[in-house]
Amino acid sequence: MGLLSTVANYVAGREMEATLTTPDPVRINELLREMIIAGCEFAFMEVSSHAIVQNRTAGLHFQLGIFTNITHDHLDYHGNFDNYLKAKKEFFDFLPAGSMALVNADDRNGNFMLQNCRADKYEYSLKTMADYTCRIVEHRIDGMSLRFGNQEVWTCFIGEFNAYNLLAVASAAELLGQDRLQVLTHISTLKPVPGRFEVIRSGMGITAIVDYAHTPDALENILEAINKIRLKGSRLITVVGAGGDRDRGKRPIMARICAEKSDRVILTSDNPRTEDPEKIIDDMINGVPTVMLARVLRITNRREAIRTASMIAGENDIILVAGKGHETYQEIKGHRHHFDDREELRKVLMSAN
Repeated sequence: MGLLSTVANYVAGREMEATLTTPDPVRINELLREMIIAGCEFAFMEVSSHAIVQNRTAGLHFQLGIFTNITHDHLDYHGNFDNYLKAKKEFFDFLPAGSMALVNADDRNGNFMLQNCRADKYEYSLKTMADYTCRIVEHRIDGMSLRFGNQEVWTCFIGEFNAYNLLAVASAAELLGQDRLQVLTHISTLKPVPGRFEVIRSGMGITAIVDYAHTPDALENILEAINKIRLKGSRLITVVGAGGDRDRGKRPIMARICAEKSDRVILTSDNPRTEDPEKIIDDMINGVPTVMLARVLRITNRREAIRTASMIAGENDIILVAGKGHETYQEIKGHRHHFDDREELRKVLMSAN
């Protein structure tokens, strides 16, 4: 199997660095050729809205396209949400007859993606009738139980958003001719990729979670997932920033969501790039309701922000460090400096044991 993704590219189990979610056309075809030579039967690819508009996937024949959802993101590039939505839809408009389109029926834009689409159309859902459905049976900090028809599967992923992702995977696998029982068996063995709800626990009873969530919708999803499973009396402390030279409109929304769904919030730097990190935090804090400002700190230095969150956390508390996930750098003034949220958490949490 081959995979082209934000985190890494894979050819028959061999991992290669990914610099873009969807590579340029030459690199895509180089990688696809490597997959064929390696005997891969399937190639899975994240197709970004940038790639669609820039025709990076032009000339490729997709047997199956999946629409998960669409949220407030990349508006710095597309200009407005309508253009972003149209970019996503363009992918489905160009799917050829005889291919398949699988969309999330619970997202209001799912049906829009299928309009004028020539592919065979299928839907998946957690909440309504669809071709493929599943239900969350149980939620815990170490995973959740999902029911697909009359079959129940335990997975170490948590959160409704992950239930949607796993349902999309299972549905796509069935559409591609795989046996359902074998698919669910494999799902039960899957582990989260680095930086996606990656859990770090201390001997003092503190749980830290590192996640790539860097949009309003992603933050809301992960905070809701944590709030559903945290113990009564435990506090949720969120460390979050926003990237520089990107969509400014999402900054106040992100901060408001974190303030509403966390007990304490520390606003800090993400990848400020060429912007002044203090001004980025100013944009964020403008979205926090006045009555919630008392629960918000601003610590520009990300290392100090993580250290502070770890120091104020107590037994059974949960720290969410959001925004950078798997990234091992911080981009400041055109230079990438080594920085890994997971390393910083382990240093401070382990030293406190």
